[in-house]
Amino acid sequence: MKKLYIIKAGSTFASTIAELGDFEAWIIRALGTLSIPVEVVNAVHGEPLPLPDECCGVLVTGSHAMVTQNLPWSVGIESWIPLLVGAGVPFLGICYGHQLLGRAMGGKVGYHPKGSETGTVTLTLTTEAGDDLLFQHIPSTFRAHATHAQSVLELPPGAVTLARNAHDPHHAFRVGTAAWGVQFHPEYTAAVMQAYINADCDSLSRSGCDVSALLREVTHTPEASGILRKFAVHVERSCTAEG
Repeated sequence: MKKLYIIKAGSTFASTIAELGDFEAWIIRALGTLSIPVEVVNAVHGEPLPLPDECCGVLVTGSHAMVTQNLPWSVGIESWIPLLVGAGVPFLGICYGHQLLGRAMGGKVGYHPKGSETGTVTLTLTTEAGDDLLFQHIPSTFRAHATHAQSVLELPPGAVTLARNAHDPHHAFRVGTAAWGVQFHPEYTAAVMQAYINADCDSLSRSGCDVSALLREVTHTPEASGILRKFAVHVERSCTAEG
């Protein structure tokens, strides 16, 4: 039976795991109840990636690594992504996964010239988002949690931008009809976002950020988290249609 695979590209801080769980747990919670099996593949530990015809859908998590480090496990995921896109497998890359999708399909990834972005941010939808499966029916501006130093600096050929803000013009994009990347974190709760700000408070302060203000601005992000549920519904329908 085909499965929805969550490709684990890293872990959060040990202290955050103890209190709130890890990346895959947050994603599974946000996906909601599913009629198809879900399997987590820990790519960092060398677990093998599934064949495209074994996948109902694929999610690639965030990571504390950097795409430009070209770590062997990361390069493996990157070379695998075009096979999924070519086969029409529903794909969603989150943060690190978003950047891998961008580079795998011909875009450019690197450190953002404006520096890092951390906190609950405001995003604006593009016109193209109006008929997108994951982004339609979302308000034209919405809040989302973000924490990243690198970005998709240049989109892949033919990619469609779906959401942006002043810091990052490529916060969400789609390649083809079924592959999405989101720089923000739809799986984060407010508690997770606060944990990241607190864990990074020293470097944020050194860079001139008002950590207290960042913490005050953290809020719930239902529109962002709803994207994961929409993706789950799309995967289920795609799997059912295949029989």
